[in-house]
Amino acid sequence: MTARYAVFGQPIAHSQSPHIHAAFARQEGIALDYRAIEASPAGFTAALEAFAADGGVGANITAPLKEAAFALCQTFTSRAKLAGSVNTLLRKGDYWHGDTTDGIGLVRDLTERHELDLRGRRVLLLGAGGSARSVAPALLDAGIRELVVVNRTTERADALVDAIGEPGRALSRYWDDLRDLGDFELIVNATSAGRDREAKFELPLSLVNSMTTAVDLNYGDAAIAFLAWARAAQCRNTVDGLGMLVEQAAASFQQWHEVRPQTDAVYAELRTTLAPLAGQD
Repeated sequence: MTARYAVFGQPIAHSQSPHIHAAFARQEGIALDYRAIEASPAGFTAALEAFAADGGVGANITAPLKEAAFALCQTFTSRAKLAGSVNTLLRKGDYWHGDTTDGIGLVRDLTERHELDLRGRRVLLLGAGGSARSVAPALLDAGIRELVVVNRTTERADALVDAIGEPGRALSRYWDDLRDLGDFELIVNATSAGRDREAKFELPLSLVNSMTTAVDLNYGDAAIAFLAWARAAQCRNTVDGLGMLVEQAAASFQQWHEVRPQTDAVYAELRTTLAPLAGQD
């Protein structure tokens, strides 16, 4: 039976994962069967079982199924446990092992592609949902000095900070407190606000200093509103989520095939062809 790979989500037609993994496979001379499978939350368990029965050995998971996939894993990495969600599944015998590679993908994009030194930086994380939970531990592991999590629902921000368990470095604040938080070297938007095309991102200019990099975990149209604010606020750098998309895929590919693909050419192609499009894998 041919080993099969897939990405699951709803909707899934926009996903670039099949294209990205096919490009990685060509680099490494690997014959790859990777496809996109649409599955609703209600039908996901059955779809994943059918995939495994048909030779499925690895899968990527995107919205809105990451938490459901976590619940179906028998084992998972410590970072996936902290996130409470997974975006990468690996078949081990008769069960699934789960990981989340979004955080390490973000850090690799920022530190290697954009050559940012995150050590000692003060970081503002906007949002406390699945995306925020996936990237927060990796930012701390990268050596940032302080992580301030702000979310409109304060209970979720508190829960994320409690899960991190580093009260000296990670703390939660109210959205209404943004004007009183001081300035940050890195501001990360992990909210979905920008996906509303009518939305206008408004944040206090006092959050920005001469070194501030603004990062949106989305790319394309979904990142326009936040990055427009960042440019108006004269942030030193603005970064969207396209690089993270490619790097998290490379980390998944490495887990499945035990070789890390080169990402620069794939990123460059996507930047040329997909940057104007809305989306998040």
